[in-house]
Amino acid sequence: MEDYLSGDEDIYSSDQEEGLENEESDSRWASSTGNSCKVITRESLLVAQREELRRVMDLLSLREHHARSLLIHYRWDLERLFAVLVEKGKACLFAEAGVTVLEEVDFGSSVSSSSTVMCNICIEEVAGSDVTKMDCGHCFCNECWTEHFIVKIKEGQSKRIRCLAHKCFAICDEAVIRKLVSKRHPDLAEKFDRFLLESYIEDNKMVKWCPSIPHCGNAIRLETDDLCEVECSCGLQFCFSCLSEAHSPCSCLMWELWTKKCRDESETVNWITVHTKPCPKCHKPVEKNGGCNLVSCICGQAFCWLCGGATGRDHTWSHITGHSCGRYKEDQEKKAERAKRDLYRYMHYHNRYKAHTDSSTQESRLRDTIKEKVAILEAKESIVKDFSWITNGLYRLSRSRRALSFSYPFAYYMFGDDLFKDEMTKEEKEIKQHLFEDQQQQLEANIEKLSKAFEDPFDDFKAEEITEMRMQVINLSVVTDTLCKKMYECIETDLLGPLKFSCANIAPYKSKGIERATELNGGQSTKANNNITCQKAHDQTNGGSIELVQPSGSGTSDDSGCSSRKRRRIENSGGGFFDLNLPAELIDRN
Repeated sequence: MEDYLSGDEDIYSSDQEEGLENEESDSRWASSTGNSCKVITRESLLVAQREELRRVMDLLSLREHHARSLLIHYRWDLERLFAVLVEKGKACLFAEAGVTVLEEVDFGSSVSSSSTVMCNICIEEVAGSDVTKMDCGHCFCNECWTEHFIVKIKEGQSKRIRCLAHKCFAICDEAVIRKLVSKRHPDLAEKFDRFLLESYIEDNKMVKWCPSIPHCGNAIRLETDDLCEVECSCGLQFCFSCLSEAHSPCSCLMWELWTKKCRDESETVNWITVHTKPCPKCHKPVEKNGGCNLVSCICGQAFCWLCGGATGRDHTWSHITGHSCGRYKEDQEKKAERAKRDLYRYMHYHNRYKAHTDSSTQESRLRDTIKEKVAILEAKESIVKDFSWITNGLYRLSRSRRALSFSYPFAYYMFGDDLFKDEMTKEEKEIKQHLFEDQQQQLEANIEKLSKAFEDPFDDFKAEEITEMRMQVINLSVVTDTLCKKMYECIETDLLGPLKFSCANIAPYKSKGIERATELNGGQSTKANNNITCQKAHDQTNGGSIELVQPSGSGTSDDSGCSSRKRRRIENSGGGFFDLNLPAELIDRN
């Protein structure tokens, strides 16, 4: 097939130039509006958590620790929580999460301080001032409660500490836990608070820690439920689904299998299978280094190279005394032939993957050199002043090269027998493989042309030569981007689309590169692009109606009067962040 660039002058247009030069030159591109991911720092983590808590507290008229228990139980999934509320009612929602909410309850001690009470745990008489009653109604002495809380915190169960009573599944009030534990172990109380705070990340499917090493301390929150690759503010690009490096167009499962294959050097086993045979005595692999079919292992055992059977040492050039193996061993021959074929196939895809990965590394070094040349040219007095097309072309080269390199592991598993053997017939596999390889080869050819264009010493060019190079780079950049889109379209529509395999989803291709997460503002909620729908859910338990804000993907505030999924938060008077120890009512008054 002819290359896309059969004539640069015919392809070039002002629209393409404008589209390329208006692109952010930084690969860490982030849209000013409509960001689908946010960076949550340690400072903004509390504010992000309280946004979710406030929504549940306002909707169900709950105290903060009850709302937190609900959200932790439903893994901070508001959509699921609202769905249970609509389908099963408030009573079932609370019961499943272990939340006990009484309309009229004395949260203090219900026992007179002057009287004594029998604690059913330690079986001792204690003063009424030394007992605590939980929301569920169970009352025990403070010593027993404290010991129970300390054990649970040390066991890592801080997020959902249940009542001490037998067969009571109610969640204990976090304020009571904090109060009792801090008297004896202030460090454990701090650990308890930290666990509650970090549960927003560790139990939330839409929020994950950045996998940077050393850890940058940031977390990433997705505003949509789409599979995507993100870039943290620390500069690390990674797959949000599996937390490994960005690997599109490979699916997460493909990339996991590929990295394991490369890391474990599993193809060495294939080489051993092809070129060695096991000793029948010690079972160590033995390689034949001569022409005679009688082989001796280092353990002293002699065996026949043809069949692998143990023999004596008496032999001639063509015969081993007392041994005959003239029968054809079809299974062994097939096994060795298959291992050899798998080894060569793996080497084909791995060599090309490694070659493009190395090229990407070299081009990243070339990018630094070219930027220095551009800075010198911009300082000179010449006709050409704008060199943004060079920077934009370099970043487009980097993105397309990365996609091309990961397309080889994808092809290895897409057209192999590991994942989709039963999903396609042999004829269908051949047709799809030819279709994909045509797209891949076109992309590869134009990427190499674009890479070669940047190797020219353009800092010594005249103005006319620079203009000609500019036209060539813009054309190649636009065509390369188009071919990347076509390859992804082929993968998503023609290859993965008809399959029923559930783990074959890939992150989409973006011309502007992997989106960089923007920082979540400390005192404000984020606004996503998706709309939310407001509906009234009738509580089947009490017959009343609940104004339910049910998000669709992620929420925004719209002009129709629907509440936003992320409500605006107000900082305290000191300009800092909320204290986790303060009750919600006090924060609202502030």
